Amino acid sequence: MTACDALDALRTLLGPRGYLDRPEDMAPYLRECRGRKSGTSPLVIRPADTAQVSAAVRICAEAGIPIVPQGGNTSLVGGSVPDHGTEVVLSLSRMDRIRAVDPLDYVITVEAGCILKRVQDAAAEVDRLFPLSLGAEGTCQIGGNLSTNAGGILTIRYGNARDLVLGLEVVLPDGRVWDGLRSLRKDNTGYDLKHLFIGAEGTLGVITAATLRLFPRPKQVETALVAVPDPEAAIALLARLRAATGDGLTAFELMKGALLDLALAYVPGTVDPLPDRHPWYVLLEAASGFGGSALRDALEETLTDAMEDGSVRDAVLSASGAQTKELWFIREAIVEAQRQGGGSIKHDVSVPVSKVAEFIERASAALETLIPGILPLPFGHVADGNIHFNVCQPAGADTAAFLERWDEVNRVVHDVVLSLGGSISAEHGIGTFKRGELLRVAGAVEVDLMRRVKAAIDPGGTMNPGKILD
Repeated sequence: MTACDALDALRTLLGPRGYLDRPEDMAPYLRECRGRKSGTSPLVIRPADTAQVSAAVRICAEAGIPIVPQGGNTSLVGGSVPDHGTEVVLSLSRMDRIRAVDPLDYVITVEAGCILKRVQDAAAEVDRLFPLSLGAEGTCQIGGNLSTNAGGILTIRYGNARDLVLGLEVVLPDGRVWDGLRSLRKDNTGYDLKHLFIGAEGTLGVITAATLRLFPRPKQVETALVAVPDPEAAIALLARLRAATGDGLTAFELMKGALLDLALAYVPGTVDPLPDRHPWYVLLEAASGFGGSALRDALEETLTDAMEDGSVRDAVLSASGAQTKELWFIREAIVEAQRQGGGSIKHDVSVPVSKVAEFIERASAALETLIPGILPLPFGHVADGNIHFNVCQPAGADTAAFLERWDEVNRVVHDVVLSLGGSISAEHGIGTFKRGELLRVAGAVEVDLMRRVKAAIDPGGTMNPGKILD
């Protein structure tokens, strides 16, 4: 079958609603969300069910046409757009059914195209919690979340996406369907195959559905914004609060004070609830399955003690739902504000929690030596060691020239990360943007094992070619 014949066969298979081939219609599927990358494709296909995905993948396999599986296209590493112009983009957006919810078994089975927020809402309707939560949850799709092993703000309590999956349905590169939609907590029958596809960024197959873990909804949730003198004090406070709340912390977000300054300057609606400005802040959340005031009392007592010994400078505990939204809006606003503050080079790294303060200090110093006047703006989910170590251009610098040094800046930061036993990708994946760095920092045996897995499952190399590995 020729490529042209295959494209015609795909159109016939999927019908008018199942494909896009006009450039203006395909354009949103061919651009990386930050604008750092764009591609071309002969066809965007939008199958409606697993059978259509299977048939479409089989047609492409027979014709040797590569496929880029795509969820909400919110990847931050270039993993969801085509590289070479010959790939068909396979969008899961029409596969958005909630197949089943079982509140007694605490599971939900959903199709890959379900928006993350919709999965959360479906769980809430039966008084359950699906805890995966990230900034893009109103647009990202669960299939993409699983394909990238997304993290988010609640990882300290509930784990990454990988930890929330009980079973998967996957279309393999030859079109066969692996039905692994099990809801068992215990299943020791051979290799746990689902973990091959979680975090594989679509390079081994197309996730079409998943069975996910649910949790009881908390009866008490407390939110606080805490001012601290430095990251070291923040990490000490983290340990203190974990003990005081019976490990009830669900989120612990560190933010440099300069980020709040940017948010107040550029993002309307941002409010600083504290009377004075401070060099560092922590936005934290704790939750309990019990009612009453015990959790709030524990937080108040611990924060009061910390203020008395100087490790906390000030704090505000939310007094209402409206104030809670105001506090969390700060976390959203600091991301938006960086887009307004000039050129920004991003990092998504992790180190052992005990090394977070050392990492921030050493990476900041190394970058100041490289580019005098550079402005590090670290923030992130430091309770799991994840820091988004973003850096803004020096005042008055040429933005284009600064961004040209992206790889150079990445390497300096990554070298510090590796010296502390960390990872160059905490939750965003590898895609194409970090592919070279992965091959630089991963051991030879590790890379060889990855290549062997890829060759065994996708010998034709048609699944999301060029992502993760070259």
